[in-house]
Amino acid sequence: PEDQLSAHPGFESRLRHLFPGIGALRPSERDVPLALAHALEAATLHLQIQAGCPVTFSRTTATPEDGLFQVVVEYTEEQVGRLALELAEQLCQAALNNQAFELDQSLARLRELDEDIRLGPSTGSIVDAAVARGIPFRRMTEGSLVQLGWGSKQRRIQAAEIDSTSAIAEFIAQDKELAKKLLHAAGVPVPMGRPVHSAEDAWLAAQEIGVPVVVKPRDGNQGRGVTVNVTTEAEVRAAYDNAHLHRPEVMVERYLPGSDYRLLVVGDKLVAAARREPPLVTGDGKHTVKQLVDIVNADPRRGEGHATSLTKIRFDEVALARLKEQGYDADSVPTKGTRVILRNNANLSTGGTATDVTDDVHPEVAASAVAAAQMVGLDICGVDVVCESVLRPLESQNGGVVEVNAAPGLRMHLSPSFGKGRDVGEAVIKTLFPSGEDGRVPVVAVTGTNGKTTTVRLTSHLLNASGLRVGMTNTDGVYVNGRQMDSGDCSGPRSARNVLLHPDVDAAVLETARGGMLREGLAFDRCQVAVVTNIGMGDHLGLNYITTVEDLAVLKRVIVQNVAPNGMAVLNAADPIVAAMAGNCPGQVTFFALDSHHPVIATHRAQGKRVLFVEDGQLVAMEGSRQTRIPLAEIPLTRKGAINFQIENAMASVGAGW
Repeated sequence: PEDQLSAHPGFESRLRHLFPGIGALRPSERDVPLALAHALEAATLHLQIQAGCPVTFSRTTATPEDGLFQVVVEYTEEQVGRLALELAEQLCQAALNNQAFELDQSLARLRELDEDIRLGPSTGSIVDAAVARGIPFRRMTEGSLVQLGWGSKQRRIQAAEIDSTSAIAEFIAQDKELAKKLLHAAGVPVPMGRPVHSAEDAWLAAQEIGVPVVVKPRDGNQGRGVTVNVTTEAEVRAAYDNAHLHRPEVMVERYLPGSDYRLLVVGDKLVAAARREPPLVTGDGKHTVKQLVDIVNADPRRGEGHATSLTKIRFDEVALARLKEQGYDADSVPTKGTRVILRNNANLSTGGTATDVTDDVHPEVAASAVAAAQMVGLDICGVDVVCESVLRPLESQNGGVVEVNAAPGLRMHLSPSFGKGRDVGEAVIKTLFPSGEDGRVPVVAVTGTNGKTTTVRLTSHLLNASGLRVGMTNTDGVYVNGRQMDSGDCSGPRSARNVLLHPDVDAAVLETARGGMLREGLAFDRCQVAVVTNIGMGDHLGLNYITTVEDLAVLKRVIVQNVAPNGMAVLNAADPIVAAMAGNCPGQVTFFALDSHHPVIATHRAQGKRVLFVEDGQLVAMEGSRQTRIPLAEIPLTRKGAINFQIENAMASVGAGW
């Protein structure tokens, strides 16, 4: 047939010539001839791998229709996955028609898109630490706003800010003068200084404070417009003009000699510290300054954005001006061992480097940093300290805290240029979630052919009666704590995600229909309870090539496979296809059936495990020697035990609530 590779001689060798990294083309099932679909699958997966995405899974399956295949490929960012599929199609077309394909350009597009979309290093480190603790996460925007946890247990972060970070504390941190007054009041050593209104005023202030001084914008970031170690009137005036370009309000303060250190405070602890060096090159007596910068920038660790551990040194007006101050220009050849500084500030974003010094920080220096963060009111705070060494208290060496920063970048602590990285994401997660907490509310997922909606309503009623605020989705709407939030068929993952977003939800009961699962999977990574009411003769066949009851069972089984290890599957023992799902459950299993002598019930009961059945007009819940009996006459839904399928729904709900 047309779709098989054997019909296109030379296709595979042309494909490998265009994309040598494509790996082996393997059919997912045995004895299936290789098809073009398999080439598309391998190309989509390996383009992503070569672009640096950590993906491993792909699969291609033939459908009952001739020449039609379903191809599944994993992605870490959906848009990157979609672009990879598009490029893979172009690649396969090029191999078919013996045309060219721009491989490097395509990989660069994928890499750029991935860097644009994926979380930055600060947010990413916090999310990784959450995942390691089993806390679910969901990105709320294209940017770095992320929800950690579900329902009433959720917390939100945005880069290195958390939902308890106060806007007032951020405002104080941005106003350098106000922050300094507060720190001074708290007994934290700070360089004295004041705001100035003109170049003349700046020189007056410099004389009052005593030179050398630092001139900087009153609320700046990333070190823009800062000039340090200024001594003469001409220098002070030039520095004032430079700062004024960036912000209308300018500060002059005492220049502290020493190195620039960044101390990271999370909660009430110092969790990391780094010594920061400005972008600089070291002379070798052979190369010009410009050539030395190119040599440093060739380091594979240096990139353009925040994705790499270091950023390239910028060779721009600021760098040229700084060279001039040291008596150099772009073509000067510095003598061997001379340090030539290309910027005053030591920010990583302009090409600086960071060396981890966490283990060297003197307890009193750490205490000053924590006091500074708490005086301003920030729960995550970057404290900038200038001193000769962090091994001694600040007061003994004329050191001081020059700035406090809200939403500090974490990159220099995660992967410093020198020294060992610190798991600062873990420290943030510890602050957000007390130990042992995973930010989850109980989730009950219900699927099956009949009885789903009734089981969802009954289970919600039971949880609600035990004092929990329940979020529920089913085929007639979304309800939170008894209030209807949405109407219509809400049994898909979109509605379920909205319930898990809601801050008033202590437990969620979600009807999980096959349409939504086929379209976009599940709304959760795992559930506490999975209920499968029945499969029966399979009333719903024919969607997405699901043509047999067995196919349908594989789909419905997905929620059972995603039960938490300490969770429970509640399965209909009387439906052989449902009973067989027990083998796919990572947690425990509760079986229910009308007949107390059903072999599955009898076996499970003999093993001392949980079962529900009917005996003498009563619903019996039993585990080992413990049992609870509820007369069917007291369950109105069953019409005093006359309606068998409603008894099954009641058993499924009791099992879920239990």
